Amino acid sequence: MAGILETLVKAVYHSPCGNIYLGAVADGLCFAEWVPLEFGEDGGSDVLADAVRELDEYFAGNRREFDVPVRYVCGTDFQKKVWDLLKNVKYGDTISYKEEARRFGNVKAIRAVASANGRNPISIFIPCHRVIGSDGSLTGYAGGLEKKRFLLDLEKNFCYIND
Repeated sequence: MAGILETLVKAVYHSPCGNIYLGAVADGLCFAEWVPLEFGEDGGSDVLADAVRELDEYFAGNRREFDVPVRYVCGTDFQKKVWDLLKNVKYGDTISYKEEARRFGNVKAIRAVASANGRNPISIFIPCHRVIGSDGSLTGYAGGLEKKRFLLDLEKNFCYIND
């Protein structure tokens, strides 16, 4: 958890599918949200600069994995474990919520896992958009299903072009 004296700096990234509101502390990216952050100071940092560069590369089809450090400043231990599992879903791939719960170690926890995905504060960098319904349908995404479809299509198209 971020200490009380830590400064959170924020910036807006203008992506092809809408604004992404970034927030970082000195040692990691804490937020990549689709809604404006109501706290923090406008400004820059090395972490934010790296996040912007990596998003530029991602949207250009030149980045498949993110290297910018992330820092969880919110969330339960359960949620953090779910978010860490999401990092293993590869660019261009999708898994079902049921498969994610299986990877978590408890297929019966499917609703709790899906709920944790919905609370992911670091969208795209923690790729919750890669989780879909068991029937292949798009379900749930904090940024909206149109953004989820955009991101999945982007990754599928660049996987095809670059492979």
